[in-house]
Amino acid sequence: MNELAFLDATAQAELVRLGEVQPRELVEAAIRRIEQLNPRLNAVVTPMFDDAIARASDSLPEGPFTGVPFVLKDLTAEQAGVRYTEGSAFLADNVSTHDQELVLRQRRAGLVVVGKTNAPEFGILPTTEPRLFGATHNPWDVGRTPGGSSGGTAAAVASGMVPMGHANDGGGSIRIPASCCGLFGLKPTRGRNPLGPSTGDVLNGLSCEHAITRTVRDSAALLDATAGPDVGDPYWAPAPARPYRDEVGSEPGRLRIAVTTTAATEAPVHEDCVRAVRETARLCEELGHEVFEFTPRDVDGSALTDAFLVLYVSGVAASVAGWALQTGRTPTEANFEPLTWAMRELGSSRSPADYLLAIAHLQRFSRQVGGWFTGFDVWLMPVLAEPPLPLGAFDAPPDQPLLPLLRAGAWVPFTPIANITGQPAMSVPLHWNRDGLPVGSQFVGRYGDEATLFRLAAQLEQARPWAGRRPPISA
Repeated sequence: MNELAFLDATAQAELVRLGEVQPRELVEAAIRRIEQLNPRLNAVVTPMFDDAIARASDSLPEGPFTGVPFVLKDLTAEQAGVRYTEGSAFLADNVSTHDQELVLRQRRAGLVVVGKTNAPEFGILPTTEPRLFGATHNPWDVGRTPGGSSGGTAAAVASGMVPMGHANDGGGSIRIPASCCGLFGLKPTRGRNPLGPSTGDVLNGLSCEHAITRTVRDSAALLDATAGPDVGDPYWAPAPARPYRDEVGSEPGRLRIAVTTTAATEAPVHEDCVRAVRETARLCEELGHEVFEFTPRDVDGSALTDAFLVLYVSGVAASVAGWALQTGRTPTEANFEPLTWAMRELGSSRSPADYLLAIAHLQRFSRQVGGWFTGFDVWLMPVLAEPPLPLGAFDAPPDQPLLPLLRAGAWVPFTPIANITGQPAMSVPLHWNRDGLPVGSQFVGRYGDEATLFRLAAQLEQARPWAGRRPPISA
């Protein structure tokens, strides 16, 4: 069963369809792997083993992933009767009373949830080190971060606990951990997957839902199973021309690919991250694509960062206030991590006018980016400004609680672009540095055009396969 650990979800589901493996066998094997690996990685924080075995032993829906074990990130992915904390001590004993629509769709696809994965408090930081549960460790180097905020899911998938898992992305939280853990991570177009019923909009459309996977075909097939608007959704993504699974292996044609290795915020970019992009660009050229250098003009990186932060700190303030209303408890500074409380205070000091002006600024930037895409098909850039950082890199002295936010801005200057514009973007694991750490390359596609990204990703995956690479801590 450990050999099955590194088969992707599509292959595991095929074994179930052929009757060569029973769903319960897959689930019990995943549970054993979690019990074996989790003491070193701390990826799964809420086991759901009894429920998973019961579901796998019963009649499962017939879907693309019937019987395949799966994990839910402990942020937005609610399942009735299961602890739901958003990584916060304020919600340590909170239990969900309903299922999120996305979770229902994942279960209808035949997936069996075996546990909830670790996330930073309210998903704020690009690392996974919440005070409530402690740090998740990167399977490639346990002294380094797996990224965030979907770091628990990334560590679980990279180590072979499960073949894929739920993740979400409000500033890079799918792509960052995918890059740090050597996995494929696609952030879909805004509105592609539902956010309800708990949420209709997260940070004016910055956040979206999907997964971290080992293979491109798993990501495409899962998006086929979950995509589409729910009743009352505020955003709808354009419908695809055909199933995304059909794009995998289809010829992408000769794409015009713009390449950028400098950050609009002027944050320095590590040579490993530049090298990863350059090698990816060369591979694209070898595959017949037109590749050219692109330096965005007339972008005020400082103003863009300020507007983005207004939304983020306002969102934290709203999260704290919302949970106070829902739980009937008064939040105090002691209930939250210092960064969270400092952001809550800062967000509470912002006016409605500040918030609306920030949205207007980000929407102007979105139109600007849309204009750039009239000249190319795909935009290639780093995922991160540095390789995976050591755990503790986002710690702060008591008198500087906002310091981790500044460190995050320096490390993550590229991924928020696609959250601002709503465009699909992906981290593709094509490079490992001299220390053996994965360094992803990011591609951004046109709004609504995941199809081109899936075609390109599958072509890159075939040219330079990555799924067989196993980290030191693995099944």
